[in-house]
Amino acid sequence: MSEFDDLKRALDAATPDPDATRKAENFSLALENFDDLQFSRQGKADDARLTSEDPKTGLFRGVRNMIAHFSTKGILTASTALAALGLVVFVPVLWDNLPNGPDLIVTEQSGPQGGLLSATPPPVEVEEAEPRAEGDVALAGSAEIGALSDDVAVTEFHADIDTSVAASPMPAPSPMAKSRVAAGAPAQLAKPQRDMIVAPEANTEAFSEAEANPLKVTAEEPVSTFSIDVDTASWSIIRNSLTYGNLPPEGAVRIEEMVNYFSYDYPAPTGDQPFKASIGVSDTPWKDGTQIVHIGLQGTMPAERPAMNLVFLIDTSGSMDQPNKLPLLKQSFRLMLGQLTENDSVSIVTYAGSAGRVLDPTPATDRDTILAALDNLHAGGGTAGQAGLQQAYATAKEMAEEGEVSRVILATDGDFNIGIHDPDELETYIAKERDSGTYLSVLGFGRGNLDDATMQALAQTGNGMAAYIDTLAEAQKVLVDQLTGALVPIADDVKIQVEFNPALVAEYRLIGYETRALNREDFNNDKVDAGEIGAGHQVTAIYEITPVGSDARLTDPLRYGTAPEPANSNELGFLRLRYKAPGADESQLIETPILADMPPLPDANFALAIAGFGQILRGSDLIGDWSFGEAITLAQGAKGADPYGYRQEAITLMRLAESLSR
Repeated sequence: MSEFDDLKRALDAATPDPDATRKAENFSLALENFDDLQFSRQGKADDARLTSEDPKTGLFRGVRNMIAHFSTKGILTASTALAALGLVVFVPVLWDNLPNGPDLIVTEQSGPQGGLLSATPPPVEVEEAEPRAEGDVALAGSAEIGALSDDVAVTEFHADIDTSVAASPMPAPSPMAKSRVAAGAPAQLAKPQRDMIVAPEANTEAFSEAEANPLKVTAEEPVSTFSIDVDTASWSIIRNSLTYGNLPPEGAVRIEEMVNYFSYDYPAPTGDQPFKASIGVSDTPWKDGTQIVHIGLQGTMPAERPAMNLVFLIDTSGSMDQPNKLPLLKQSFRLMLGQLTENDSVSIVTYAGSAGRVLDPTPATDRDTILAALDNLHAGGGTAGQAGLQQAYATAKEMAEEGEVSRVILATDGDFNIGIHDPDELETYIAKERDSGTYLSVLGFGRGNLDDATMQALAQTGNGMAAYIDTLAEAQKVLVDQLTGALVPIADDVKIQVEFNPALVAEYRLIGYETRALNREDFNNDKVDAGEIGAGHQVTAIYEITPVGSDARLTDPLRYGTAPEPANSNELGFLRLRYKAPGADESQLIETPILADMPPLPDANFALAIAGFGQILRGSDLIGDWSFGEAITLAQGAKGADPYGYRQEAITLMRLAESLSR
């Protein structure tokens, strides 16, 4: 207890005898200042300060927070000093040093779903006062307070502040305050300042505006043609929106990407074919009187993965300076490096104010060099996407070797000023590089300025996939668990064409693939680009059909049309597939009939639950009053084996969507 004895002796020696008149005057002044503060905080609603804790908190909440973070020793020391000096000392000292006091300037930084408040203390204004007469009680900052003991009264206060409460360190005394201390003049209580509220940045997210596929009359338009799609970005964006308490934008809901996010138990191919097509027929869960034609493609997995030459094209513009953008990107690529071998090579190109190669082609096993280059990346400046793409493709050509896979992986938040303003010119440029043998994949990070529409266009034209990474777990799925499928192609320009039999099918509609539609004549034209299938990839396509004679038909037969003759077979339609071997110029054809008595495919009900969920999110009027609850029930009954928990996560998201929609 020696330091407390020292403190007592210091107080006895330093504390002047009280002057009753002066004490009363100081106490009256403190109350007047306190009343002025209360009026400015509570009497003017327009001036009320929003804080990161509670808009209704004030002085005493701040006092409680500070005291709660004192150590026992600090509390005893402070309370002993305050008892000796009186309340007039206590109020200004705490007011000047409150971590979340009324003078904090509130600013806003972008977060995944809006602004995140942060606070910093402004400069303290100190009013001049008359010279202190002998016997005056010292206010905050005066010589007598400093004489108590800096390392007891002040150091204890700093050491025990919880950084989760204190938004920034306490401000140092201003030059004016220091001169006042030297002169022995007491500081007056600072007047409150009007807070600065920074408006949040505008949301510039962009999604495709494609309308849902319409219902087709088979007798008028029996053929449906589209390009396959293995992208999964839509599901991740939907998950991100729902996790932060928002229903997703309608344009972000692409049903084929939702369905293709999950794996299914499709039969594997045999022989030399790169993939196998399976077909199933079942009843439609959301509409009586209709049926589902379910098409599943299963890609083969090569016995040995070919060597890969990867160019990471990384957006380091100022908009990437957020925890869920560039820092998450670095962590994601770190995971990916663990899957590469001595046969693989990595290079890094960045773009911001200008483009540049920050890592020359390096063996993937030289992890220290690659990780050092990643760790040295910092966000800042504008965007120069065109220059970045050109540098990345040039690097990929430099790394290319016969029999190896060359791929540019663009990682961006989507705020991608490509520099080529004509979309047709952009498509031509990327198509030219694609034809030279270099694929382009796109990984999206962050929200707020996510240009999903551009990312989709880049990936589709570049014969690559588009994925959205919002968590490290998603990076694990895309860049570790599915790395080979994401980066090693087994079939290019894969197209699907279905011809329905008007004698058995009155109407049909393709669920999803709105951005992948092709003209009928494009199917046999090998110059028309389409999607790729990676090693082990799966592709799912779902048609809803209305049998002839069903009460569920929505269109009337033509009065003057010729009724189709009843078919002797039970063919609902005919499936045709075209694909090219990687690097080939001519396509190959696969054909198979769609029979009415085909059994449902494995996991069909879970795929249909996800497809129904997507239609509800898009506000489709073709599913009647089918609800989130029915989609949840169907998914729960079909969850099956779920080793990584992705299906259970889907059910949880459905429940969130149901609650948010009410």
